[in-house]
Amino acid sequence: MSDIQPRACPIADTLDLVGERWSLLVLREVFMGVRRFADIQANTGAPRDVLTKRLRSLEAGGALERHRYLERPPRFEYHLTPAGQALEPVLIGLREWGLRYLPDPPPAPRFLHTCGADVVTRVVCDACGEPLEGGGLVTVREDGVTGTPPPAARVTAVRR
Repeated sequence: MSDIQPRACPIADTLDLVGERWSLLVLREVFMGVRRFADIQANTGAPRDVLTKRLRSLEAGGALERHRYLERPPRFEYHLTPAGQALEPVLIGLREWGLRYLPDPPPAPRFLHTCGADVVTRVVCDACGEPLEGGGLVTVREDGVTGTPPPAARVTAVRR
């Protein structure tokens, strides 16, 4: 038997919560203002039992919270918590990736900033403001070992 243990990291732990199709589609809908179970189900196509499990998981994980809107029968709306709102760049990034790299991407809603311009994701250095576009990243593992990824093509977000 091998004693190989998978690398523990926040990416893996986050994927445990949101790294599954239905969870991401639920978050997409709530980001777009769809808050009721039946509407989320209609827009995602998720089976009822799967949707129930994902909503409970996202609530338990702190990304969503329920707000009762009807006493009898009890009915709830789902709202993003601050932790859920922090996933917004992830969803925008997934949308951008799909529009850029899928062979025939379906029509997608636009995300506009309050100034009216399309929103794109961009990762920048917190200290100097330089964008991270296909390089410039040095990884430092928990054991202190550093490394750099292999050279990659520069990728820039396209404004649509």
